[in-house]
Amino acid sequence: MQPVRCGELHRAVEYKDYYSIMGVARDASQDEIRRAYRKLARKYHPDVSKEPDAEDRFQEMQEAYEVLKDPEKRAAYDQLGQDWRAGQDFRPPPGWDSGFEFSGGGFTDADAGAFSDFFESLFGRGSSYGHAHGFGGFHGRGQDHFARVELTLEEAYRGGTRQLTLQSPSVDAHGRVQTEPRTLNVRIPAGVTEGQQIRLSGQGGSGVGKGGSGDLYLEVAIRPHALFRTEGRDIHLELPIAPWEAALGATVTVPTLGGDVDARIQPGARSGQRLRLKGRGLPGSPPGDQYLQLRIVAPPPRNDADRNLYERMREQMDFDPRASLRRSAA
Repeated sequence: MQPVRCGELHRAVEYKDYYSIMGVARDASQDEIRRAYRKLARKYHPDVSKEPDAEDRFQEMQEAYEVLKDPEKRAAYDQLGQDWRAGQDFRPPPGWDSGFEFSGGGFTDADAGAFSDFFESLFGRGSSYGHAHGFGGFHGRGQDHFARVELTLEEAYRGGTRQLTLQSPSVDAHGRVQTEPRTLNVRIPAGVTEGQQIRLSGQGGSGVGKGGSGDLYLEVAIRPHALFRTEGRDIHLELPIAPWEAALGATVTVPTLGGDVDARIQPGARSGQRLRLKGRGLPGSPPGDQYLQLRIVAPPPRNDADRNLYERMREQMDFDPRASLRRSAA
């Protein structure tokens, strides 16, 4: 399963109102959706229809039906809310499908590759919903279920036990999709990384006869952090330093997930230079490292004394920061 990175920026796509396309109410039963599909298929099928836009309408209807006929995709689509309008610019909210349990049935008779960018952004092959997973063995083993869970970077670092509530879609006696919550206590391994799966044995679908239950796989998504950026088990931090710290060297206090540490800045440090704090990333075998990217920050002059200091530096220091540009152009 290819993870969609938490916090990843998606380009805007055109929102699709699948209920409007199918001509049904948002609370329509699954039978009503099937009947609407058969009626539209007869009207717009390219082989028989004389409508000028039959092929486009048929493709659009196929896409809408692919989502609304599947209780899992439909319930996830409904989570986006009713405030969107067809044709509006749309970006999937970060973590929009987090905590949503599904069985991963994948695609059926539709060619998802021909569907819209909107469909691709929610249910495409790179998302949790876009892959067909196994449906058990010949002994009647239950289906494996899948869900995405969001963790803070601190939770991923230290691990521990966390209570999770997952939403499981189902169809009620009237053929309408509903979601039922279930709560689990999950042990989070210390050092879990983005996209890693946590397997909960026997927490998937029920088996048939003597077949055992399937498993539940939780895919980890790590929320964006105010300071740190993750890359596998490595942690990256942009470290601001003063010009005199870069020129003369200094020992500075640096935040890490395990607490503050001292880091030595060597004299003559450059903006963009990287330093490594070995073993200060996420735990593991081996643990990750923390990388510091230096950024020299010049303090703004607050008063006449500060401005005079800058004037003396300009006069006394023989320094041209753009000399290398002129040499390269010569």
